Amino acid sequence: MINGPAGAFPVDKVLERSRKASRKWPRPVVTEIGRRQDPFRVLIATILSLRTKDETTATAADQLFRLAGTAESMVLLRRSAIEKAIYPVGFYRTKSSLIIEICRVLIDDYNGAVPNSIENLLRIKGVGRKTANLVMTRGFNKPGICVDTHVHRIPNRWGYVRTRTPEETERRLRGKLPLKYWIPINDWLVAFGQQICRPVSPLCSQCPVKSCCRRVGVESSR
Repeated sequence: MINGPAGAFPVDKVLERSRKASRKWPRPVVTEIGRRQDPFRVLIATILSLRTKDETTATAADQLFRLAGTAESMVLLRRSAIEKAIYPVGFYRTKSSLIIEICRVLIDDYNGAVPNSIENLLRIKGVGRKTANLVMTRGFNKPGICVDTHVHRIPNRWGYVRTRTPEETERRLRGKLPLKYWIPINDWLVAFGQQICRPVSPLCSQCPVKSCCRRVGVESSR
């Protein structure tokens, strides 16, 4: 279904309303961890968060970082200790091995530090564009656009972009989204997508931006 207003999309109005609405909801766990601007913790927490609920990630990250907060200290842990600390995150055994491997790469190739460019981050096994952008924005406070399922779905639903993959969405947003929204858009739309603009049957009756939304692809709503 496509409806709503024609003409230029009022992105400033929509994102301002999204920002205000998101203040009522919990902030994403990686954002909270990123307040310390510790790229290593952001990187590892993002790995933990993949396909895992935020509340589980928060507990696991806290337990793990009590044991080790640097690449050098992490590689000294037994894999079983990491598994115990991060359980029950999704694929915790696989993630334990990946965390150790990432830490060894950081030590061998970057003197234990997290690289501060997307290109170098993407050279590390297990680090995709979502993770790399989160590290850049939340770890280094550098411009980037972290596109997860919410940041991909919602601008397409609004009619602001027309893309098929998160990678396409990132490229399109980099070309048209005002720079001031690059870092915070993930925080706002993750919360918005979890609470209102859900994948199936979104809560359009409660949506603060419904007057601006074209509702692309929405077949049913509440």
